[in-house]
Amino acid sequence: MQPRGYKSGSVTRFLAEDHRRLEQLLQTAVVSADQMVQGAYDHFRAGLLRHIGMEEKILLPAAQRWNGGKPILIATKLRLDHGALAALLMPTPTTDIIAILRRILEQHNLIEEGPDGLYEICDRLAGVEVEQLMTKLRATSEPAVLPHSDTPVVLGAVHRAVERAGYMWTRIPAE
Repeated sequence: MQPRGYKSGSVTRFLAEDHRRLEQLLQTAVVSADQMVQGAYDHFRAGLLRHIGMEEKILLPAAQRWNGGKPILIATKLRLDHGALAALLMPTPTTDIIAILRRILEQHNLIEEGPDGLYEICDRLAGVEVEQLMTKLRATSEPAVLPHSDTPVVLGAVHRAVERAGYMWTRIPAE
């Protein structure tokens, strides 16, 4: 079943297909609870950061501009989720980290792809600017990804970002 508003060449189609690509990369990376294919996980990390960058740097600002300068209603929630997801990519992946990543992505993707989600809003509001928007999205490159860090400071920041986004995960050690 495709999201409502799913059209060939649309923002919805392009980014929903990227969600499926990222889900497949994560699935490929996680062989079992205690075995990870690091190369596939590295591709997932870079791809997710690229995807978040497209939304933060291109879509959300465009939607705000098209909305008379006011952020769209779901912008705050999406940005909090993006912060939590990016933070979760910093430490070495564990069973707990993968579980919370999947939980956040599942809920987050529904918000973006759903009726009146970010993608449908952008498809609806873009009008004549849709091709220019799609060109920018397609041209986005993957960012450089830093090595994993498992320091107490990083783990504390991950804990806070996950909680700020409204998710509970008591297994992340706090600072």
